[in-house]
Amino acid sequence: MRLSTVRRPDGTTRAGRVEGDTIVLLDQPCVGTLIASGLDWRETAASATGETIPLATADLAPLVPNPPKIVCMGLNYATHLKEMGRTPPTHPTLFAKYTRSLIGPTDDIIVPPVTNAVDWEGELAFVIGTTVRFADERQALEAIAGYTIMNDVTMRDWQFRTLQFLQGKTFEGSTPLGPALVTPDDIDNPSDLSLRTLVNGAVMQKSRTSDLLFPPVEIVRYVSQFITLEPGDVLTTGTPGGVGHGRDPKVYLADGDVVTVDVEGLGVTRNTVRFS
Repeated sequence: MRLSTVRRPDGTTRAGRVEGDTIVLLDQPCVGTLIASGLDWRETAASATGETIPLATADLAPLVPNPPKIVCMGLNYATHLKEMGRTPPTHPTLFAKYTRSLIGPTDDIIVPPVTNAVDWEGELAFVIGTTVRFADERQALEAIAGYTIMNDVTMRDWQFRTLQFLQGKTFEGSTPLGPALVTPDDIDNPSDLSLRTLVNGAVMQKSRTSDLLFPPVEIVRYVSQFITLEPGDVLTTGTPGGVGHGRDPKVYLADGDVVTVDVEGLGVTRNTVRFS
């Protein structure tokens, strides 16, 4: 099953089930509230028979517009570790984002004039479906509602001002999330998906999720040791090698550039960079 969050002409949003080239609108305002509703959200979404709209013309919002938490992984591919000059970590490297950073899968990435070192980071992301704390491997697997795509757009000049990543990672209006939540039963093998990031059609990143140092189940297990994960939480898995900052010379995004992240079976985010 594939679920998206759609903006409506009246300014509201609705969750929807993607069926071929249409979206069946659900009663819940977004995918996050559907998952957190306390209902059997899978059955609710699968059996809905409401209004339908064309997928091609749908205005997709961030998949989960207001997640309780956004927990992100860094330094989780060997290729990215090498290009950033880091040694392999013994524990997951984590940072947070805030909800105002999130945009839809085709929205413009808005860059304010305080930065000029904007980088791409295509990533596999996933959404939590059940409350979980101190998860073992089975519980961690069962807690994953489904998978999606995030472009962890990073302002490198801000990221490296200090040893903490946060300030370069959560600029408002910078982080595409979507286009859909794909439930695990609709993915052949989420542990081995191809991932590509393209800038103006040129491939910049190309890897597979089988190369992750810490896969999604391990991330859930680890994070749940220190905080309760809740339905609607968004977690990411880190980016592979090929970022602009790791190149010689360094390459950053410019006004008008189009950044595409393509993850096998999950769809595509495609966003235009707009310097304000």
